[in-house]
Amino acid sequence: MKKETFVTKEQLDAIVKEYPTPFHLYDEKGIRANAQAVKDAFAWNKGYKEYFAVKATPNPFLIKILHEYGCGCDCSSMAELVLSDACDIRGEDIMFSSNDTPAEEFVKAEELGAIINLDDFTHIEFLEQTLGHIPETISLRYNPGGVYEISNGIMDNPGDAKYGLTKAQLFQGYRILKEKGAKRFGLHSFLVSNTVTNDYYPALARTLFNLVVEIKQELGIEISFINLSGGVGIAYKPDQTPNDIAAIGAGVHQVYDEILVPAGLGDVAIYTEMGRFMMGPYGCLVTKAIHEKHTYKEYIGVDACAANLMRPAMYGAYHHITVMGKEDQPCEHMYDIVGALCENNDKFAIDRMLPKIDKGDLLVIHDTGAHGFAMGYNYNGRLWSSEILLQEDGTPKLIRRAETIADYFATFDCFDEFKGKLQ
Repeated sequence: MKKETFVTKEQLDAIVKEYPTPFHLYDEKGIRANAQAVKDAFAWNKGYKEYFAVKATPNPFLIKILHEYGCGCDCSSMAELVLSDACDIRGEDIMFSSNDTPAEEFVKAEELGAIINLDDFTHIEFLEQTLGHIPETISLRYNPGGVYEISNGIMDNPGDAKYGLTKAQLFQGYRILKEKGAKRFGLHSFLVSNTVTNDYYPALARTLFNLVVEIKQELGIEISFINLSGGVGIAYKPDQTPNDIAAIGAGVHQVYDEILVPAGLGDVAIYTEMGRFMMGPYGCLVTKAIHEKHTYKEYIGVDACAANLMRPAMYGAYHHITVMGKEDQPCEHMYDIVGALCENNDKFAIDRMLPKIDKGDLLVIHDTGAHGFAMGYNYNGRLWSSEILLQEDGTPKLIRRAETIADYFATFDCFDEFKGKLQ
């Protein structure tokens, strides 16, 4: 399958005249269509809500677009809670999933009325000591341990993950929470990352639905909501078949009717926390070829670097690259596409067959809409890029300005010896 860009060369040529590369560009039309498709896929469940994983793309302009389609926010830090609040997203539109969480973050989550999802058995006591009580609505995160396997093979190894409670801890946790005044309970689980299969959510749903029936039978507790979390991935490579969210929703529906409805649990709400699926394909990193190097290999140096997109350097992840204006030219040249960091892993592609690249060519690095800009950093003093929204009418809108040298040194401004010098 050929990967297409959501922006034309003519559009990019116009954008770069106003906003210098590199920058992350987002597709409003695609974001909206996908959000509607997700909403439609789970419309059979009257309590359904997608809690967008804010960590994937923490930009208020994009979060507010998703909120128009009923999406809430999945938060895991103080900054993410504050960002959600700034977007007028509060109360049970926020799911706060704890993970080695400082006390002040639990306090902020309760202040906003968020649903608190506890990651560890010891957090029950910690939360009670922090807040002085246990919230009436509370959720626990489950980790079944071992290797998680579904019909198309081994998916991941939850037993090695730092997240979640064991089954024994989970049951004891619900007992304690009920004794301490909790009245409404949720179950959450995140077992696998970036699956490209329509089977993952239905398989996870089966695991969790059976567990919920067992909880009801053993503890007399009816779980009010089941959070399938994230894990629904995207097709980074052209030869991958993208997930079909309608098929995924239908698969979960089938398991719901098979397990929960006969157990008298037909009112359980289904929640999801997708980040990558919601935003990944609808963002790209736009960069310019500025150097070429001919040594033992052929290198193209671009004005972006791993500080703008960490995934290839950190994980060896594949991101497709389009040389704009040369989409139909043969890919007869093997290049490493590299950035300017003083690290040899600062490479967006290694031994990638591409059309001949000339200095000044614009390159689009695909599928950076989630965990792209968000994972940026300042190593080597490289500055954060701007973020731009390609609006539905085809015009660009700046939704985050590029970082400046003054921004980079701003935390030294309280020291007299540096005032006015680091700009």
